[in-house]
Amino acid sequence: MTFPTVNGSNLLRDKLTLPRDFQGRFNLVFIPFEQWQQMEVDSWMVLAKALEEQFDSLVYYELPTIQTRNSFYKVFINEGMRAGIPNPKTRERTITLYLDKADFRAALDMTDEEHIYVLVVDRQGKEFFRVRGPYNREGEATLRQVLVQLTQNEALNRKPTIHKYGIYRYL
Repeated sequence: MTFPTVNGSNLLRDKLTLPRDFQGRFNLVFIPFEQWQQMEVDSWMVLAKALEEQFDSLVYYELPTIQTRNSFYKVFINEGMRAGIPNPKTRERTITLYLDKADFRAALDMTDEEHIYVLVVDRQGKEFFRVRGPYNREGEATLRQVLVQLTQNEALNRKPTIHKYGIYRYL
């Protein structure tokens, strides 16, 4: 799966094109579709911060994904989020996407908006990991395993490939 090219703005008002403007070699991306899903995002934050400390090539982001609206609505939503998030680093990592959610979900093969999606992608949009919903131990274990494999592979300058059954292989 490839992360589609999308435009958004972070809460510092910087305009970004993703996945190109992701800062990490690998990027842990949290995609909520509804305001209440912030609880699901927050359930992953302790782990996200720890993984970013552990893996130099990893940066995490929150991508609130909202159906395209008029400019007034965008300003209202963004300024509301800015008011609720005073930390500059968190504002930098929170990139709001205003787009056709159905098209975005279809491009990423996301079946619904009932829970968040958590992805690991590179700057070219290649997806290496996916889980849906709040934090769980199985998701953490798989995420850690994928990151270890990716960083080992990176150190060896080999390219990962994904077998058709979802098994990660390195050639």
